[in-house]
Amino acid sequence: MVAENAEKQTTAPDGSSEPFPERIGPLPKRTIALGTLGSVLILLSAFGAAGILVSDPVLGHGPLSWIRYGHGQMLATGVIYLGFGLVVWAWVRLGRHVLAGRVAPGSVLLAAACWMAPLVIAPPVFTRDVFSYIAQGTLPLFGHDPYSVGPIVLDLQSVVQNVHPFWQTTPAPYGPMFILLAKGVAWVAGTNMIAGVVLMRVTLMIGLGLLLWALPGLVRHLGGNLSTTLWLAIAGPMTVVHLVGGPHNDLLMVGFLAAGTLCVLERKHVVGILLVTLGVAVKATAAIALPFLVWVWAGHLNSTPVKNFVRAGAAAVGVFVATFAVTTVAAGVNLGWIQALQAPTMIVNWLSVPTAVGEVVHSVVDLFVNANKSWFVNTTRVLGALVFVWIAARQWWQSRAGGSDAVRRMSFVLFAVAVLSPATLPWYLTWGFVIAAALPWQRRQLAILVSAAVFLVLTYSPAGEDLLYNWVFIACAVAVSVLAGFSLLRVDPLGLFTDHREDDLVGVDTPTAAKV
Repeated sequence: MVAENAEKQTTAPDGSSEPFPERIGPLPKRTIALGTLGSVLILLSAFGAAGILVSDPVLGHGPLSWIRYGHGQMLATGVIYLGFGLVVWAWVRLGRHVLAGRVAPGSVLLAAACWMAPLVIAPPVFTRDVFSYIAQGTLPLFGHDPYSVGPIVLDLQSVVQNVHPFWQTTPAPYGPMFILLAKGVAWVAGTNMIAGVVLMRVTLMIGLGLLLWALPGLVRHLGGNLSTTLWLAIAGPMTVVHLVGGPHNDLLMVGFLAAGTLCVLERKHVVGILLVTLGVAVKATAAIALPFLVWVWAGHLNSTPVKNFVRAGAAAVGVFVATFAVTTVAAGVNLGWIQALQAPTMIVNWLSVPTAVGEVVHSVVDLFVNANKSWFVNTTRVLGALVFVWIAARQWWQSRAGGSDAVRRMSFVLFAVAVLSPATLPWYLTWGFVIAAALPWQRRQLAILVSAAVFLVLTYSPAGEDLLYNWVFIACAVAVSVLAGFSLLRVDPLGLFTDHREDDLVGVDTPTAAKV
């Protein structure tokens, strides 16, 4: 009878159809504090183990400079992983609260804010991309075309030396909107790279604000649960550590994408296409969403299907061209960034499915004959592109009814382009994920997402170096990630403890959960 009463459900507060317990529990203070402690440890150790400046005016020659070298740096690296582990632990604990229906959306947002706050002022973690952003914004300030030359042409050692050597000679692969914002950051910060990193991070968090605005509406349309969506898309390590702690301009792009998608669903078609176009003007990938949103727009019109599509398509093209033209003129650049989009193809790692297949086939063939790996990788990349075109075209055509189904298929295609592109970086997986987070999710699916999110952070070192071919480390990363996923559904999945406090047993599928 207790279990029967415990399972009595009502509609979620956000209006979704997902079952939701009647009673919301108290604020999970210890869980929030645990993640905040982890973020603080990341902040402190980042000065020695993360994307530190080559010439650091704070710790470069002072009494604490030992943290940047030798055993000091090794200690800092250990602490940064400890901090990340605490953030993941807190996120999984919060997820159990969410699955048990014991936290409101506001509590999830409070936790995310506490975990992000220390990282706003931290050195870049698990990447050095932000230094490239600042350098690409500096180029036009000195009369250089960021789409023709790389940061190496700048006569500013303090700026150039912090850019990863791989990207020092590479033109910017980003759209005019991002160049405009990066130029503003570079103009304000000058050669002060510490101020530049913090200011760039705050600027990119405009995307976070757009996400926070858009996600409740997307949940209403896509049928998810708001607490679950915020836990996945805002409080998760891909956002807290990668997009904010990094930071990465993907945060800005997905913010425009989510906000624009919601506006189109809400029949604010022109504003929606404009916002998504601004996302395209940050990173070109957002353009994949536009054909799907045309179907959504067409579904709101009252004529024949063909006329609806033509009217919506023509209007969307007009809004796109006008918005992109204004943004390009405002940024003072040209369309050279389209050619610069080839830059990421220089990256070779097995997160890209076609690249991984090419490498595996080459390894097998190379056992018998000496073969050039690039031939295999390039061939499978072409095949991967053809597979993606087929998937995208098929999903687009099946989206003819418009509405939430078109948006759901759009999120799948954004995921497909991330994994089938010639190059895949961990944060690329957020492109479709922020939209898909608003869909209904089963508990086992959420556990898989937890494992994936943890693993995708661990694929790069705290200093931003690729660890995907360090097989011993990757094996450990896989084990930790799988453990994190199991921990969402089962407290103490390894059976290390025999006694638990009742308020720790907040997950589902446990006897204690039935007593709530």
